[in-house]
Amino acid sequence: MTNVLFDTLFGKHAGQTTPFLISPDGSILTHDGFLGMAAQFAHAITGAGLSAGDRLAAQVGKSPEALALYAACVQAGVIFLPLNTAYTARELTYFIEDSGAGLVVCDGADLGGIREICAGVNARVETLNGDGSGTLADTAAALPARFETVPRQGSDLAAFLYTSGTTGRSKGAMLTQDNLLSNALMLADFWEFDASDVLLHALPIFHTHGLFVATNVMLASGGAMIFLPRFDQDLVIAHLPQATTLMGVPTFYTRLLSDERFTRALTSHMRLFISGSAPLLAETHVQFEARTGHRILERYGMTETNMNTSNPYDGERRAGTVGFPLPGVEVIVTDPATGQPVAPDVVGQVEVRGPNVFRGYWQMPEKTAAELRQNGFFITGDLGRFDTDGYLHIVGRDKDLIISGGYNIYPKEIEMVLDTQPGVLESAVIGVPHADFGETVLGLIVPAPGKTPDLDKIAMDAAQELARFKHPRELVLISELPRNTMGKVQKNILRKKFADHFVAA
Repeated sequence: MTNVLFDTLFGKHAGQTTPFLISPDGSILTHDGFLGMAAQFAHAITGAGLSAGDRLAAQVGKSPEALALYAACVQAGVIFLPLNTAYTARELTYFIEDSGAGLVVCDGADLGGIREICAGVNARVETLNGDGSGTLADTAAALPARFETVPRQGSDLAAFLYTSGTTGRSKGAMLTQDNLLSNALMLADFWEFDASDVLLHALPIFHTHGLFVATNVMLASGGAMIFLPRFDQDLVIAHLPQATTLMGVPTFYTRLLSDERFTRALTSHMRLFISGSAPLLAETHVQFEARTGHRILERYGMTETNMNTSNPYDGERRAGTVGFPLPGVEVIVTDPATGQPVAPDVVGQVEVRGPNVFRGYWQMPEKTAAELRQNGFFITGDLGRFDTDGYLHIVGRDKDLIISGGYNIYPKEIEMVLDTQPGVLESAVIGVPHADFGETVLGLIVPAPGKTPDLDKIAMDAAQELARFKHPRELVLISELPRNTMGKVQKNILRKKFADHFVAA
């Protein structure tokens, strides 16, 4: 019996001396060297008492050692739970208690608070710092660089990822070995990655984008990664000449476009720029292609499924869309009331079925039953539509839907109008309470640098393009939109901030 995920992604690189991780200082960790480091960590975590099926929670900075900890969990059959480094002690308490983690790995600076949390749930705690040092690293360094891989089947759990919980208690999405492996192999093939590729990796590795998409794709293809600790504009520009590909969030691309050093010459050798985790403005597509000659490839995925759709590698990459269903993945848009598929250009709820779809939510059978249909389709909570050419458009989250005076209003449709107005950098449209209509439309506008948008003119122009019931009741200038670490606008924060805006109306 084999360990499907480890043997296919990691183990095949045994003895391979080509680069895998390239640090900003130029130091190189080969594929075989990475396997040796992972084996040492596997010895360390099993020595700490973990066995197959147990959970390890890690809130650590990005480093080769942190990535090796993920590989070690796969090799030992331990379920890996990466945690956002921004989570507070209160949030960590919930994740550690809910997951039943037997070992928690944290930065040494946070040891005191996390040790107190772990004491209450009988979990062991070790440290791993952003520079690769720490008690777990010290233990691992003295252990053998070969580890007997623990057999695991494709249906066995490999990881937990907790959803953001903006509308309630965070849910632990259970991802199997097959979930992760099927997506990695398919993406490596669809995006045409091979061993000659060098990915400029500037994403965090506590999220599916940086960990299960970027890292697993590079393991599947046998390529290398320039492993930056975070997105740093100077570092990205300095290392672009050594890379062939970049995976990022929209913020990466808008910041690069604001830098005069980011030129067509700098990117002439690049093969592919990929964007996801948050919507990319159509204007960013246009500016990026004009500046570099490259057209960004936008795709659509989520915590529970990894990647679902992608614009084509060969073919039209259509701005404002997330492309077509990926090979082996089924995507339908359905009527929320009936669950039946709707016609093209009709907005409905997006549902996904395929080998990438998670098993369910940890210890939440009711939530699992409500969102994962018996026929295998997962109700994503996203609203979207297929156009007549088969491209999928994501128009928002179902919780962001505005119902005003009985009319359904999709914020994305209004935002697309506002974003094209003179002096507007970006916008967010939310529904806020209103005495007459239940809720009404509020448009929040971030000015472009050095610009002062004419709100009256924007309102008049929007009125020409939108049905009356979609008109923002008011437009408000704000300095910036609140975002999470992956660049998604946190509309729940905006709704809370402006909840009383029309109370006197």
